[in-house]
Amino acid sequence: MIKIEGLVKKYQHKNAQNKNEWKTVVNDLNLHIEPGEIFGLLGPNGAGKTTTIRMLTMLTQATSGEIMYNGLNVKHDQEAMKALIGVVPQQINFDQDLTVGENMELHARLHHMGKENRRQRIAELLEYVELSDRVNDNVRLLSGGMKRRLLIARALIHNPKILFLDEPTVALDPQVRRRIWDLIRRMHREDVTVLLTTHYIEEAEHLCNRVAILNKGKLIALDSPKALCERVGRYVVEWDALDERDFRFFMTREAAAEFAATVDAATTIRRSNLEDVFVELTGRKVNV
Repeated sequence: MIKIEGLVKKYQHKNAQNKNEWKTVVNDLNLHIEPGEIFGLLGPNGAGKTTTIRMLTMLTQATSGEIMYNGLNVKHDQEAMKALIGVVPQQINFDQDLTVGENMELHARLHHMGKENRRQRIAELLEYVELSDRVNDNVRLLSGGMKRRLLIARALIHNPKILFLDEPTVALDPQVRRRIWDLIRRMHREDVTVLLTTHYIEEAEHLCNRVAILNKGKLIALDSPKALCERVGRYVVEWDALDERDFRFFMTREAAAEFAATVDAATTIRRSNLEDVFVELTGRKVNV
C-alpha cells in the first residue's frame, strides 16, 4: 500500500555561529506499510515524525527518495494520490464561522462530490462519529473531543483508502481518547489503512499492528509492539536509585527475581511495555 524508499528531508538553517548549514530532519527512511494496517510512527520531539507525515501527504517536498501508493509515485501522480488519502492534522482547522454540517459540506464540495452523494455521505459520517445531533451547531460550541471526531469525519468524506492521523488525541482526557481509539479500530475493520503519530505510547501499544521508532531522523526500530517488548526483555525490575528511577530488563521472571534480590532497595517486577522500549532505544522519555 505505502512504500517509502531512501526518504530524506534537509532544511537550511543557521547554526550557533550564525552560518547557514543543512540540517537533516529525515535520514534515509525505508518503510513498507501493508493494506489495512494500523501503523504507528513514534519518536521524541524533533525525531522527524511530522516532517515524514508532511512528505507523505504532499505538504512538503522530499529532498530525495521515493514515496509510492499502490505502485504510483507521488512525484508524478499527486492528483491520483490525493484522492486516496485523508488527513487529520494536529491543529483544529475548521472554518469557525460555519456549522458542523456546513464545514462538512464545504469539504465535500472541494472533493467535487455530487449533491445527493454529499448529503448521504455527510449524514453517514456524522452518525459514524456520533455528531448527528450537532449538525446545525457552530463548531465553536463543540468540545475538544467532538472537534477531534469531526476532524476524522471530515477526513473520511471522500472514502479514502489511507488515513493519516497526526497526534489525533493530543490534550484529550482518557475517556474521550478511548472513544477515538474505538473509531480508529472501526476504520481498521473497514479496511482503511491508518498511519498515526502519537506521544501517548500506550495508544500505539493498544492500537498498532506495527510501530516504527524514529530518533534524530533515523529509523531505529520496526516491529509489532509485542515483538519490540520481547526484544529488550519481557520483564522489568525497577527501583529508586540516587537521583532517578532505575531499571533492568530480563527475559524471564525468574531471572528478574534473582536480580531483584541483590538490589539494596525496594524493587518492582513487572511486564515490559512499549514505553520501556521507547526509553531504552532512544535514551529519552516521551515528549523530550
